[in-house]
Amino acid sequence: MTWDARQQAMLEAMGYKLWAAPEPAVAEPEAAPAPREVPREVPREIPREAAREASRAPVQIAQALAPVMPQRGGVPSAAGSAARPEIATLDWKQLQESVAGCRACGLCEGRKQTVFGVGNEQAHWMIVGEAPGEQEDRQGEPFVGTAGQLLDSMLRAIRLTRQEAAPAQQVFIANTLKCRPPRNRNPEPDELAACQPYLERQIELVKPRIILALGRFAVQALLGSNEAIGRLRGKVHSYQGIPVIVSYHPAYLLRNLGDKARAWEDLCLAMSTLQAQAVPS
Repeated sequence: MTWDARQQAMLEAMGYKLWAAPEPAVAEPEAAPAPREVPREVPREIPREAAREASRAPVQIAQALAPVMPQRGGVPSAAGSAARPEIATLDWKQLQESVAGCRACGLCEGRKQTVFGVGNEQAHWMIVGEAPGEQEDRQGEPFVGTAGQLLDSMLRAIRLTRQEAAPAQQVFIANTLKCRPPRNRNPEPDELAACQPYLERQIELVKPRIILALGRFAVQALLGSNEAIGRLRGKVHSYQGIPVIVSYHPAYLLRNLGDKARAWEDLCLAMSTLQAQAVPS
């Protein structure tokens, strides 16, 4: 049996002396005297258990190093709510501070600032988007730029606003991610998992009466579904007992103007669903 350099070092450290077969002797000319035979030391037999340990050494070393090996971006990836249960106990101010200092995934390396959310903390409506873009990263507020302007216009049409107003007329707007992905790429699963506890706690604190999920990553975070938006819209879903209406993201609507009418239908469905809650049974 042959051993590599690492296994040989381990066996010698355990007190077992390795023996290597001598090189084959080169035949001497007949006229030369016969070489004197030198007695060889009988090699010590390596016990089976030691041999087995040596063969397993590379695997054991890799397993031992695995917990401390850095993940994406040099930052260990989060495992969602189960890995950070303390977030579920934070009040509003503590939650904002936790988001501002979060380093749970590699997105923290490239952000200018986190995007916590905006609106009334007791708003009846909550809007959940996908991830901050370049303008959101600069201003620290979700849904700014042209997509945000379109969203504000849609909200005004149903007498809602992100500005100061009574809770019934105001919305709280948040994203599934609190940091901008590089070059506005799609979020990675570990990034979504790292931010999931923050979104869950925001919903628990706001206690909205209805949620509008805009875009497929918002739908995945709230409903755990990979179905296309077109298949999910037009129905009333539920998150922790709160009605959820699925619709298109405003950035998508800017590229697909024909779907604006469907987005309006979704807003109307959300309004009728909320109004039905106020009707006594």
